[in-house]
Amino acid sequence: MYPISSAKAQTLETAQSTIDANEVARFSDMADEWWDPAGKFKPLHKFNPIRLGYIRDRLCEHFGRDPRSLTPLEGLTLLDVGCGGGLISEPLARMGSKVTGIDASEKNIGTAQEHATRSDIEVDYRCSTAEDLAESGETFDIVLSLEVVEHVADVDLFLDSCAALSRDGGAITLATLNRTLKAYMFGIVGAEYIMRWLPRGTHDWKKFVRPSELARGLRRNRVNINDISGLSFNPLTDEWRVSGDVSVNYILFGTK
Repeated sequence: MYPISSAKAQTLETAQSTIDANEVARFSDMADEWWDPAGKFKPLHKFNPIRLGYIRDRLCEHFGRDPRSLTPLEGLTLLDVGCGGGLISEPLARMGSKVTGIDASEKNIGTAQEHATRSDIEVDYRCSTAEDLAESGETFDIVLSLEVVEHVADVDLFLDSCAALSRDGGAITLATLNRTLKAYMFGIVGAEYIMRWLPRGTHDWKKFVRPSELARGLRRNRVNINDISGLSFNPLTDEWRVSGDVSVNYILFGTK
């Protein structure tokens, strides 16, 4: 996720920023639970394999790599924006990419660094925001941000920054929740109040982003939208799959 210590959040909010201090505090309070598959981030653990498969296959197609290889992303630089505890950063590093993970929460970065050290995986973790890193002029072959955009304070600035961080010829992947009635029922009422997969208050439906809005913000930054797919949950099989239904969770792949 994309959330910082309260003192640092107040400083960042004085300028144009994607930081939402309430979101920062909420995810910082849960930082110790990132790697508990039965904890507050249980939904991410359950659909991580589906997200990773989608990302690997799309990247291999774009960069001409073999998805059957153990290290199909060898030599590519990758930025994970809002990396949280490193649930996506670590497996992508195992695929051979040189991963940089940024998060505005110092506690999240600490958790991610500690787990990567124990797992003997090299990831460059930094406490930073997309806009701050973009100002430095650094670019990457791959920029991804999963389940983050619905928590930021300034969506346009966030998308501008992610696009600026992608080099020409690079790829961008974003995943979030659609602003639909179905997403409200499944993503908030179902996930937070009935199934209790997430703590109450994790999501604000008004901050969900429609695929058209996400695509428009990226196209404004010279990003071509190659694919938008749904990530659907089947309660009967307790499994996630990639689908054509983008009414709740969806993932986008674009190239620059």
